[in-house]
Amino acid sequence: MNVAKWLLLALLALPLAELAVFIAVAASIGFAWGLALLLAGSLAGALVLRHAGGNHIARVRVALGEGHFTALQADSSGFLVLLAGILLAIPGFITDIVGLLLLIAPLRRLLGAALRGGAPPPRSDGVVDLAPEQWQRVPDPALPDRRGNKGNR
Repeated sequence: MNVAKWLLLALLALPLAELAVFIAVAASIGFAWGLALLLAGSLAGALVLRHAGGNHIARVRVALGEGHFTALQADSSGFLVLLAGILLAIPGFITDIVGLLLLIAPLRRLLGAALRGGAPPPRSDGVVDLAPEQWQRVPDPALPDRRGNKGNR
């Protein structure tokens, strides 16, 4: 089977696995406490999405609208925080555990490096390093052209 079929099978099996884990947790700590944990996880996910995900959601929309998937890949740390918030917001203990693991910074850095395919992490100062063949100088139309006016001063 190819990857898409395995992914579809996993997505279909996830609700059943979540239900089985909820039944096991509710049997061990009680239904009310299990439900309270589910609600707390969803609330935590909403808070993560509100705090860290707001600006990133706008960047994701722009990148997907323009077809720039490399922008998403370069910002994999922010994307993983957004994914953690989404997973926490989905009711279920399995998704909550995966979401909490994504909120741990060293694990997020390792997964981000794996998603980038060994490329160096993006700089936090806003500077983008490009290979010489990937850039060119573009004059700013708002600045005056001073190349021909050196003798007129």
